[in-house]
Parts: sequence; C-alpha cells; structure tokens
Amino acid sequence: MSALRRSGCHSRYKGKGRRPAPGGRLIVLAGNPNTGKSLIFNYLTRLYADVSNYPGTTVDLTSGQMGADLVVDTPGVYGLSALTDEERVARDMVARADLVVNVVDAGHLERDLFLTLQLADAGVPFVVALNLMDEAEARGIGIDAPALAEMLGVPVVPTVALSGKGLDTLKLQLSRVQSPRDEDDPPVMTGTTDRTGRRAAAFEAEEGAGRESAYAGRRERANALAARVMVRRPRREGIGERLGRLLLEPALGFPVLGVLLLAIYQWLGVVVAQGVVGFTEDTIMLGYYEPAVRGLLGPLFSPGNPVGELLLGEFGVLTMTVTYLFGLLLPLVGAFYLTMAFLEDSGYLPRLAVLLDRVFVALGLNGRAVIPVILGLGCVAMGSLATRVLGTVRERRIALFLLALAVPCSAQLGVVTVMMAGLGPRYVLWYVLVIGVMFLGAGALLNRLLPGESSFLLIDLPHLRWPAPGNVLRKTLSRSAGFLKDAGPLFVYGALLVGVMQLTGALAVLERWTAPVTQGWLGLPAEASRAFIMGFIRRDFGVAGLFGLSLSPHQALVAVVTITLFVPCLASVLVIGRERGWWEAAAIWLAVFMSAFLVGGVVHRFPWP
Repeated sequence: MSALRRSGCHSRYKGKGRRPAPGGRLIVLAGNPNTGKSLIFNYLTRLYADVSNYPGTTVDLTSGQMGADLVVDTPGVYGLSALTDEERVARDMVARADLVVNVVDAGHLERDLFLTLQLADAGVPFVVALNLMDEAEARGIGIDAPALAEMLGVPVVPTVALSGKGLDTLKLQLSRVQSPRDEDDPPVMTGTTDRTGRRAAAFEAEEGAGRESAYAGRRERANALAARVMVRRPRREGIGERLGRLLLEPALGFPVLGVLLLAIYQWLGVVVAQGVVGFTEDTIMLGYYEPAVRGLLGPLFSPGNPVGELLLGEFGVLTMTVTYLFGLLLPLVGAFYLTMAFLEDSGYLPRLAVLLDRVFVALGLNGRAVIPVILGLGCVAMGSLATRVLGTVRERRIALFLLALAVPCSAQLGVVTVMMAGLGPRYVLWYVLVIGVMFLGAGALLNRLLPGESSFLLIDLPHLRWPAPGNVLRKTLSRSAGFLKDAGPLFVYGALLVGVMQLTGALAVLERWTAPVTQGWLGLPAEASRAFIMGFIRRDFGVAGLFGLSLSPHQALVAVVTITLFVPCLASVLVIGRERGWWEAAAIWLAVFMSAFLVGGVVHRFPWP
C-alpha cells in the first residue's frame, strides 16, 4: 500500500472566522448521503462544532477543531460536478483541502466508489473510511480492505462509526499526513494556489460535452473495482431488511404511520405536555422561581415603576419570559427533537418519503418534500432552507407557502399540544382535520395554478436500524441548545415590546382597533390581540400568549387554529425573503395572514357537533 505523500500546499479555509491553528491542516469529510460522515465528524472534533452558510448559498458547512487541524463536514453528494449547490460547495471545499476523508458505505461499494475515483482522478490526497462494515457483513458482503487500499493507493480503514470501531485507527492514519501551513495564506474563497487551480481544473474538465463519457467510464471502473474486492455470501434476509422493505408498501406502511403518530401524540401530548411540563412550569417556575425572583428584586422598585414592570410584571423579562422559555417550551422542544433524532437515525424518514410520494405529487411536490416538512416541524426557518433539496423552483415555491401556512414549529406545536390535550380527543381531531385540510387544499390549489410539473423522486434508502442512544442524545442536546440560542433573544425582545406597549397604552389602543376582528369575527376576548402581536415576533410566543386567557373549549379551538395558520415568525420571513425575494415573501406573508383569519372566523361559525 502506497502511503499518502506529504502535501506541501497550504489550506485556506476560513468559515465564520475559523481556520486551522498554526501548523494545522484543513481536513474535509466527503461522501454520499447516509454514510455516517456526521458520526465520524463528531468523533474527530469531539462535538466542538460551528455551523455556517457557505457564501452565496444556503448550504450549511459544519466545522470543528481536531487539535491544530480544522475539520469540515460537507453535504452528502454522489459526485463533485457542481450540478447542485451541495455538489458545488463540496467540490470547492475538496479543492482547497489538505486532506480529504472519503466516507464510504461498505454495503453500497459500487455506488460510493464513483466519488472515490473522482477524488483520485483530481489528484486529491485522501483516506478512505470504509464505514458501516457491520451492516455490510450482516448482509453477507465481505470486503478485502487491504486489496482495495493497494488498488487505490491510499489508506483504507474499515470502521463502524456508530460503535466507534476503527475510528482510533482512522485518526492515527490522519495524523501521519502532515501538511504545515503558511499563516499568511489568503482566505479559502480566493482559490489562488497552484494546487487548488489544478484540482478545480480537473473537476471542470469533465463539464460540458465530455461529462457523460467521463461519467460512464468512471462508473465502469467503480463497478470493476468493487467486483474485485467484494465477496458476497449466501444468507437469509434479516428482520430489519424485511421490515424496511415492507414499510414501503401502503398496506403496512400507512397503518404503521398511524400507530406511530398516535404514539408520538401520547408521548408529547400526554407524558411531556401534561406530566413533565406540569412539573417544570407549575411546580418549579411558578412555585419556586418566580416568587424567588420577585422576592429578591421586587423591593428594589417602587409600585408602578416602569423598569420593575418590564422585568417582573405580567410580561416580565425575568418572570413570564423565563417561565415560558424554560418551564414550558424547552421540555416540549427537547422531547420533539428527541423523537425526531430517533426517527432520523432509524432510517425510517426516507421510507416515509417514498410512502407519501403520491400524496405530495397531488400537491405539486414529491416525497422528498417530507424532508423540509419534518424539519419545519422543528423550525419553519430550517424547513424553508431545506426546500433547496427540491428539484424545481415551482416545488420550492409551493413548499415554502405550505411551511408558512400550515406547518407549526416544534415550540408552537408543543404549546398547542398542551392547550388541546386538556380539551379532549374530539377537539384534537377537529384541530388536526382543519390544519390538514388547509395543508392539502392549499397545495392542491397551488398545483393547479402554478405552471410546470413535479420532479421525480430519487432518494437513497439507508438501512433500517436501531438508533444509538448516545448519538440520539447528542443530537437532542445540540438542537435544544440551538433553540435556546435562537429563541431566547427573540422572547426577550417580544416581552419588552409588549411590555412597553402595555405601559404606554398602545396595547389597549390596538385591542380596541382589532376588536371587530378578534371579538366580532373570531369570537375571542379582546386580549387575544396580544397573542397575535407576539406571534409576529415568534409563533410559539404568540401561542404562549393565549395561556393567560379564559377560553371556552370552542374559543380555544378557534384560537389555536388561527394562531397555527398565522404568519410565520420573523426568522422564517427573513429566510423566505432570502430564498425567493422580498416581493414574493411579502405576497406569502399577506396570503397567510388573510387565510388565518378567514379560516378562524369560519371555524368560529361552523356548527361543530
């Protein structure tokens, strides 16, 4: 096996101000989707990560330190041909890397070696992490790793990232390749060195008329190479494979989906919303925290003092804001992220995309749209960014509108769950029915009005597996921390805004102005206008504003339907504006605003049984 040659070139990655330390290297992880790159990244960097957008795109790059080296995890791609934003970003980072870790799925060697050979053809120094070896062996696939290393001329390290097997060996291989840097190197985006130019030229040489022939030749080489190092052994189909295949069939897939949704509702709506939140909000925050804060700081302010009201009053930054954020929302958001991490790591979500493909086609989309919808249930802004995975502008436009209209974020959904859980199954069913009809109806209408057709569904199906508890927990903690980082300041600003409006009398004036809508059309108390005002800042903050109101079950249904369909939060509007332009973002905002109040009034007047 020939060793990697020491690179005398210099890396120039600079993302959000981060760059390798003196003497360090830029190490880039590259591979197909669902190969375990993120697990290897987490091991190498020990979760010291920073996520930033690549300039000019909405594609995220995750970077972290490994000693003096800077490690960057690129999006999962099947090639480096700049056909998509993800491929362009991955190609640009690979062209600038001192060393690439090519993560390969051992069970799909023929497919993944295409990217490996593309790296070799471009003259990129790399190490192959032959991951998911346990699953390949369970499927009767054996791989001669030393033979593959000799044929490629680079180290090949068998790994099982989920359990950590082989990762120490991989890290040792990476340490053997030294590439000192010049700290006077220009930033990564300049791309001026000979090395970067040669690699970029190698990638670009395949573009244009010669692309198909180059691809066909590389595909043949990849298939031949895989055939020489793979050994397939006869075996029986495992339970996981059989179940993964059956979940794609509607006869089993839809009943399983129904049971899963019921289980998620019981978990989030009963266990967390009623049990956990009842303890964190009522017992801890309202029972201990708020009295302690008022007792400690209250004597510092005279009655009616404006600063005291802003800090400790009805919408106090140190009282209501902290209580809602930590006592109400954080447990719900954490439980939601825990559920999503479990489903992601199990390999179920791509199968759900295949199962729901026909439903989404009726909305002008395809099954891949389940990805932004699922992400939108976590955060609508993130779901809006994920519409980039859709194949056409038409699909992205439809998906963005549906996300803005009828997909509640995790925090909003959590608060709605708390409110609806106390009303009984009948009201929950009506709520789901109204929101579902709006989602499907709006999608079907846009599908008829907008020109064009849906693209076909092409998606990789990972193995169905039992998620590793440690990885699920790390994802949950990381995303929950991100929620606090993003939502915390907005909650403070929203509380200050509403508090100032209350002190100046502007809130009472606005309540009188909006009374014909909130009272006359929606049948809600005039104070409900406060919730809609707060909803402009953040959706879940708006729903939380309904908690202090005395609402009948019918009014609660009207309120949560309206606030769910209400305009997306400020962060989502900014993302939509960046994705589709500000005129289109304004049109979506206005359409969603009008639809929410129109439907809310209809729900108020509907003769519910």
